[in-house]
Amino acid sequence: MQERINTYIATGNSTSSSIAYVDMDAMPVYSLTFLKRNIETTDDEIYNAIASAGITYYKYFAVQLDDNDKYYLAKYSDAEEVVNQLKEKDSKNIDKIKIAERYDTKLETFTAIDECVEGLYEKKKVIQTSGGTLTSQYVDSLGIDMIEPVNGIITSRFGIRARDNHKGLDIANSWGTTIRAAASGTVTCAHYSGGYGNLVIISHGNGIQTYYGHNSSFYVTEGQYIEQGEPIAAMGSTGISTGPHCHFEIRINGVAQNPQKYLFQGR
Repeated sequence: MQERINTYIATGNSTSSSIAYVDMDAMPVYSLTFLKRNIETTDDEIYNAIASAGITYYKYFAVQLDDNDKYYLAKYSDAEEVVNQLKEKDSKNIDKIKIAERYDTKLETFTAIDECVEGLYEKKKVIQTSGGTLTSQYVDSLGIDMIEPVNGIITSRFGIRARDNHKGLDIANSWGTTIRAAASGTVTCAHYSGGYGNLVIISHGNGIQTYYGHNSSFYVTEGQYIEQGEPIAAMGSTGISTGPHCHFEIRINGVAQNPQKYLFQGR
């Protein structure tokens, strides 16, 4: 009898491979006693009485997105396969996907590996432009998705220069080259602004703004909502400028950041 109870504690009565163990408040105590006449107790009755007091705990694995359980799988190897397939597909959210071990008295419904991958996969946006292909990237420290606003050659970088403190990047190309919104947001400025010349400013929420200066013409108006990659201006040399280029800034709560922390990396 005790061997049967030990097996029950280890595996439970279920055929599920997800059982971790059965919790018993107290183990049975055996002692010699006398029963009244005509009282018969079978081993099965004793076993069932003991087993009814046990609490079954299941072990399985959760695939998480942003620390929230999204799907459940029976084996760690299955959860690992989901993550590996998302890595191979270069899912945009791969850095936010984790595997967590779960112990519970309730057995969750398991999902097939292919369904998990399909449900979690996020494709990186690819935006075609006349000058080539711009691929968006998720900028974790900003919390938004961004693309390089224009193709061209970086002619001046962020930081102290001989004559001033440069608050952005200068990207040069030919006059009239299309400049696109680095991220979705609302246009808060589309007018001439001193040394910036014809300036577009887009607010992306949470104190994040992008600046696009020296434009030859505007494609947007103030108050307009713009999707990522939409044309916002044509490259020019208005304001304080020595040739056609886009002066591009990223600001957080009004403070200029080095755009190469987020975009144009390795250039």
